[in-house]
Amino acid sequence: MSNADDKRGGLWGARFDGGPGDALRWIGDSLIFDERLAEHDLIGCIAHVRMLGAQGIIPKGDARKIGAELKRMLREVIKGELRPIDDDDEDVHGWIERVLTERVGEAGARLHTARSRNDQVATAFRLYLRSETQLVLGEIDELQDALVDQAENVRGVVVPAYTHLQRGQPVLLGHHLLAYAEMLERDRGRFGDQLRRMDECPLGSGAATGVPYPVDRDGVAEELGFARPTANSMDTVADRDFAAEWLSAAAILSVHLSRLAEDVCLWASSEWRLLRLGDEVSTGSSIMPQKRNPDGAELVRGKTGRVVGHLTALLTTMKGLPLTYNRDLQEDKEGVFDTIDTLLDTLPMMTATLAYSTFDADAAARLLEGGHLLATELADFLVGKGVPFRHAHEAVGDVIRRCEERGLDLSQLDESDLIALHPRFEGCAGALDFRAAVDRRDHVGGTASKRVAQQIRRWRRRLAKRLA
Repeated sequence: MSNADDKRGGLWGARFDGGPGDALRWIGDSLIFDERLAEHDLIGCIAHVRMLGAQGIIPKGDARKIGAELKRMLREVIKGELRPIDDDDEDVHGWIERVLTERVGEAGARLHTARSRNDQVATAFRLYLRSETQLVLGEIDELQDALVDQAENVRGVVVPAYTHLQRGQPVLLGHHLLAYAEMLERDRGRFGDQLRRMDECPLGSGAATGVPYPVDRDGVAEELGFARPTANSMDTVADRDFAAEWLSAAAILSVHLSRLAEDVCLWASSEWRLLRLGDEVSTGSSIMPQKRNPDGAELVRGKTGRVVGHLTALLTTMKGLPLTYNRDLQEDKEGVFDTIDTLLDTLPMMTATLAYSTFDADAAARLLEGGHLLATELADFLVGKGVPFRHAHEAVGDVIRRCEERGLDLSQLDESDLIALHPRFEGCAGALDFRAAVDRRDHVGGTASKRVAQQIRRWRRRLAKRLA
């Protein structure tokens, strides 16, 4: 194989007579994906060079010159005026150093003093994740807000609660929707926990053992907004727990989005007819004119697999690595980058699906007509008359068996019908009312109307602070 352009004096140093072969260049160059770290790597470089000058590690004049140019490059990157275009650069870090040196001359060669690519990339990656996570958290807030809006819109609508995908008991539809708001709140908490554990600055760890210069790690950490420097240089450059933990939080969030998407697909089906999808969030069929397909929800459901896959891939990469840094860790970023892009697609998709769709109260009422949804209410009624629950369960089970023999649903019977089957059902009319059944669940976490109203008010207060 032929060698690529001579790289002596570059990233590989004079130790090598020439650059790597084409095969190694192709598999090793990461600029095509890690260029998105440019902004955060520049931020880290600015803090690092300021420290070098302040500590007298490099001449203060060179530090000011380098720092001024790095700030100019940062402004250009943010505006989109500067981005990597030279495929001779191995990665974004090498690109920044090359551009800097071309602009400021020999002084640029001092930037990499007292650091390694290993602690540099770990810092830039953490800064990037910290920033992008705020975008994800903002989208979670928007989806929670849409769930609360719909819960308020369907106030008073009763639907079946399902277990094993079988109709079980009546529940307020708003209670069902707010269950997803609770799931998303746990997702927010997981990202928050990850951010707190990631709140340590790697710069100063060097390649593996620290650096032989009087660096001010505390000062750099403070400037970059970290709570503290990392405590062990070997752990620092080998660690990708922060990325794996982030992907774990993202995977669980994606699973929650997929479950919501599955409910949407069921609700919008011709069997349920509970949710009418808006034109903005549904599509038609290429041959069936009547179709209104929940494509957005289906895509959200489908994309969950790739997020779970990225978590599995990173854990598999990490599992066999000896301390400290190994090039395998270059595989840590593409999955995270793709997951961020995926979440910033799927979260708004589910928000839009809720915002542009309408629940049908008449369809909800029809769903209550099957499945013997008040069976548990009748059992509880008998318990209230002193019947042990197991005996009450058996008695109602016998009623259900007789209903099915006659092709009836329990909702079609009245008190007199039930008394004819069992004299202890006298006075059970109140147990045959769906709304009354819901409102009997009047405790913290229950589906009673006033409890759901309390949930909505609590969420309104919480989200008002976040979305202000």
